Amino acid sequence: MPARAFSLRGVTKRYTTGAGEVRALDGVDLDLAPGEFVVLLGPSGSGKSTLLNVLGGLDSPTAGRVLFHDHDLATDDETARTAYRRDHVGFVFQFYNLLPALTALENVAIVAEIAPEPMPSEEALALVGLADRAGHFPAELSGGEQQRVAVARAIVKRPAVLLCDEPTGALDARTGVVVLEAIARVATAVGATTVLITHNACIAAMADRVLTMSDGRIVAERTNPTRAAPSSLRW
Repeated sequence: MPARAFSLRGVTKRYTTGAGEVRALDGVDLDLAPGEFVVLLGPSGSGKSTLLNVLGGLDSPTAGRVLFHDHDLATDDETARTAYRRDHVGFVFQFYNLLPALTALENVAIVAEIAPEPMPSEEALALVGLADRAGHFPAELSGGEQQRVAVARAIVKRPAVLLCDEPTGALDARTGVVVLEAIARVATAVGATTVLITHNACIAAMADRVLTMSDGRIVAERTNPTRAAPSSLRW
């Protein structure tokens, strides 16, 4: 197994607006280990989502290198980035984006059909504790259950990278803990390098490492001596 899943050097992302140039990322250097669980903290506009988008191949940097193993994603065109996302990355967002006309199992299976080496869709649902809800449609599921289906959909491809953008942002604390338990469990099961964005600082306790961003830069970093169980979190 390689020593680094990602190695970012001098990663900058600039946007031009009517008010001038905005640096969403401003010279980010970052290494991520295979299987590492990282939480990103920081205020809105600090660059967290832009960094996640660059790691996930949803966006390319204006300058800098983004090495995934030994391949520089920064040089990829859209076709190559699409292949990278399809084959290697699972995404979990704040809103579930399930297809309402498909059952929970079918929402997961639609991703499994395009993945090179997926796990059985039933196995992915079982990993998030929803084996008994496979035949239910999204409208028949609670918010937390829908988010767990979204987690199953993200990991059915056995991704090397799992990226979560405010996955508990639309949930109450009790339901959020259940979703975090599912994310932690499946990240370990598939060995994914996991990066989770949150505004909720207490969630940082479940990470291997915590990065704080401000003005497009990583301004603080700490390593947790042990990872807290999601069930122990309070907010």
